[in-house]
Amino acid sequence: MRPLPGAPGVAAAAALLLLLLLPRARADEHEHTYHDKEEVVLWMNTVGPYHNRQETYKYFSLPFCVGSKKSISHYHETLGEALQGVELEFSGLDIKFKDDVMPATYCEIDLDKEKRDAFVYAIKNHYWYQMYIDDLPIWGIVGEADENGEDYYLWTYKKLEIGFNGNRIVDVNLTSEGKVKLVPNTKIQMSYSVKWKKSDVKFEDRFDKYLDPSFFQHRIHWFSIFNSFMMVIFLVGLVSMILMRTLRKDYARYSKEEEMDDMDRDLGDEYGWKQVHGDVFRPSSHPLIFSSLIGSGCQIFAVSLIVIIVAMIEDLYTERGSMLSTAIFVYAATSPVNGYFGGSLYARQGGRRWIKQMFIGAFLIPAMVCGTAFFINFIAIYYHASRAIPFGTMVAVCCICFFVILPLNLVGTILGRNLSGQPNFPCRVNAVPRPIPEKKWFMEPAVIVCLGGILPFGSIFIEMYFIFTSFWAYKIYYVYGFMMLVLVILCIVTVCVTIVCTYFLLNAEDYRWQWTSFLSAASTAIYVYMYSFYYYFFKTKMYGLFQTSFYFGYMAVFSTALGIMCGAIGYMGTSAFVRKIYTNVKID
Repeated sequence: MRPLPGAPGVAAAAALLLLLLLPRARADEHEHTYHDKEEVVLWMNTVGPYHNRQETYKYFSLPFCVGSKKSISHYHETLGEALQGVELEFSGLDIKFKDDVMPATYCEIDLDKEKRDAFVYAIKNHYWYQMYIDDLPIWGIVGEADENGEDYYLWTYKKLEIGFNGNRIVDVNLTSEGKVKLVPNTKIQMSYSVKWKKSDVKFEDRFDKYLDPSFFQHRIHWFSIFNSFMMVIFLVGLVSMILMRTLRKDYARYSKEEEMDDMDRDLGDEYGWKQVHGDVFRPSSHPLIFSSLIGSGCQIFAVSLIVIIVAMIEDLYTERGSMLSTAIFVYAATSPVNGYFGGSLYARQGGRRWIKQMFIGAFLIPAMVCGTAFFINFIAIYYHASRAIPFGTMVAVCCICFFVILPLNLVGTILGRNLSGQPNFPCRVNAVPRPIPEKKWFMEPAVIVCLGGILPFGSIFIEMYFIFTSFWAYKIYYVYGFMMLVLVILCIVTVCVTIVCTYFLLNAEDYRWQWTSFLSAASTAIYVYMYSFYYYFFKTKMYGLFQTSFYFGYMAVFSTALGIMCGAIGYMGTSAFVRKIYTNVKID
C-alpha cells in the first residue's frame, strides 16, 4: 500500500512536538557540575503577594536595580515552564563557584516618589520574591513596616550561603539584612555577599529540605488512608453480600417462573430487573456526547495512572514545570485510549456520525482547559502578571491538539470501531420502548445521581486537602504513593456505588442506567467543587480578581475532569455488571 503524501512530514512534526514536551534534566546554562571559579548564575524569577501564590509578576516589575554584570538570556526549557509563568531574568550579580564575595554594593536605587509608592504597596501586601541558583529555589521578603504601619523599610542586603559537595551545589540559603527606611528622593544602595561552605548533603537529596514530612506524613494522612481502605472493604463486602444474595433469589424466582405454563405466568406477579431485558441495552440518549465523555474519562484515568507512576519513580518536583510537561506529553500520547473507548461505544450504540464523535472526543478536554486558560490569560495580561501565557506557547498547544492528539485519536477510533464496535449484547433490544412504571421518589434517577457522589467524595476529601495545599499554598507534594492508593480506593468505591444504584434502578424497571451510572459517579465533582469553596474561604487568605478567577477557574477544570473520569469508571464497571447479570438469565 502506497503511503499517504506528506505522511512522513506530519509524523516528523508530531514527533518533534512531543520531544519538545519532554522535561529535560540538563540545559547548557546549568549542567549541575562546576569547576572552581566557574560562573554561577543567580536568576531572579517572580515577585508577588504572599497570600496569592499564583499572582506573580516579573521581579523587575518592582523598581529593583540590576547588577553591573552583562545580562544572560534565558529560554524556556519546557512547555510546562512557560505555562507556569516562569520568567527568569539575570540578576547581574557576579558569583563564581567556591569563590567567596565580601559584602559589596552591586547597584543603587534612585528612590523617587513613584518608586517609593511601588515599594510601599508591595510591603503592605506582603510581597515576597523568588530566585534560583542551579535550579534550587530561594525566597526572600521585599521589606516590612513598623508596628504603627507609618514607616516602611526595604531589605537591601542579600547574604547568600551556598553549600557544595564536590563539584555540585547542594544547598542555598538567603538571609535578608540591611533594613533601610523608604524616604523619597534618596539613594538606596543594594548589596550582597556570598559565602561558600562544604556540605555533606548528597546531590540526589538536595531538595529534601524543601519537603515537609511532618505535614504530608502526619497521622491524619495515614488515618484517612486507613479509613478509606476500611470503607472499601465494607462497601465491597456489602455489595457482594447484598447483590449475590439478592441475585441468587432473583435467579431462583426467574427459574421457577420458567417452569410455569403460560397461564400461570400471565397470572403471576412479575416484577424486577428481568422485565426490562428488552430495553436495558437500548442506546443511551445523546449517544454522541455520551460516548465522547466515556472516551475522555478513560483517557483522563490513563493519564492520572501513568503520571502518578512516573512521579513515584522520578522526583518530578526537582525540575521546574516538569510535572505539567509530563502530564501534557502523557495526555497527547494516550489519545488512542480516548478514541478506542469512545469510538467503540459509539459504534455499539449504532452511531453513524463517527467522525464528528471523534472530533468532539479529541477536543472536549483540551477545549475546556484551553478555554479556561485563555480567559484567565486575559486577566493576567491586564494585571501584567507573569502567568500570562506567551503567544508562541498558545500556538504550540494548538499544534499539539491538531497534529498529535487528533491523529492519534483517529487511530484509536478506527481500532475501536473495528475491534469492539459490534453490538454483541446478551439480550435482544425490543423495537418499541417499554413504558417506565411509577416508582418512589428516592428511586428517581435525579435523586440517585445526587446521592451517588457522596461516598466517593468521602473516600478522597482528606487527600483533596493535601493536594489543594500543595498547589495553592507553599508545599511541595511528593507522597505520590498516597495518591496512588487514593486513586485505587476511589475507583473501587465509585464502581461499587454505581453498581448498587444501577441494581436498584433496574429493579424498579427503569432501564435508563447508562446516563444514571455515569452521572451518579460524576456527581463526585460537585462535592469536590463545593469543598473548594470551603477551602478558599476558611483555609486561605486569597484576595483580588486575578487570584479568585485563577482559583475558581482552575478548580472548575479540575473538578470537571475528575467528574468525567469518575463517571467513565462508574459506567465501565456498571456496564460489565449489567452484561454479566443478563447473560446468566434464560430469556425467551
